Amino acid sequence: MNNTIYSRSRYLKMIRKQDICVKAVQVTAVIFLLAIWEIAAVAGWVDPFIVSSPTRMVKTFFTMAAADLWVHVAYTVGETLAGFALGVIIGFGIAVGLWYSHFAGRVAAPFLVVLNSLPKIALGPVIIVWAGAGISAIITMAVAISLIVTVMELSHGFYATDRNMIITVQSFGADKWQVFRKIVLPANIPVFFQSLKVNIGLSLVGVIAGEFLVSKAGLGYLIVYAGQVFRMDLVMMSVVLLGFIALAMYGAISRAEKLAVKMINHI
Repeated sequence: MNNTIYSRSRYLKMIRKQDICVKAVQVTAVIFLLAIWEIAAVAGWVDPFIVSSPTRMVKTFFTMAAADLWVHVAYTVGETLAGFALGVIIGFGIAVGLWYSHFAGRVAAPFLVVLNSLPKIALGPVIIVWAGAGISAIITMAVAISLIVTVMELSHGFYATDRNMIITVQSFGADKWQVFRKIVLPANIPVFFQSLKVNIGLSLVGVIAGEFLVSKAGLGYLIVYAGQVFRMDLVMMSVVLLGFIALAMYGAISRAEKLAVKMINHI
């Protein structure tokens, strides 16, 4: 018994040590790349007017932070969360419907593949006409880009649920809705959160694409404006901020996944 406890303790320490090493290497890699970028700009190896530099980006950040930067960040984050929520709700509903009706799933399969392959940005002008030139068009673009992937991932997970478990529950008289609630949905919690992780990134892409087309605020608007007036430091700062936003959203979903798994394991 003591040997087992010791082995488990040693294993957990090894895992923690590996996690620390991974984080250390990641931070070191970022610092190294930023240092190379700054040195290249200062030494004249690259044109800082075109590629900017970390110090110029930091100065731009503090200048914009004292102005209206957070308004643009709020617009982008709010639109992303709205598009993300709508994409998840609608996509989940469609995936459940396709699982519930196998015939509908077979009919919809080729159309989902075609829609997933279609470049949604090409629908931008149509979406603007349909939804209007405003936030509604941007959110619609986010939903259009992320929805199909959510439907396809969840549908695949639902169909891949262990058939033997489903047959066993059905042998006890469970109807299809009970099978879904008791077997299919719990078995696909990892698939659901994986789709959320993909969906949040696609929603952000859709929002930025929408802000490129029609917007008066948001980081996408800042990027377009800065490009038009040749302020590459503002462009790069906005791109870096988008990276931090994506990282924060992804981390929040990963945290929610761990909590959900822990709650399920204790039930």
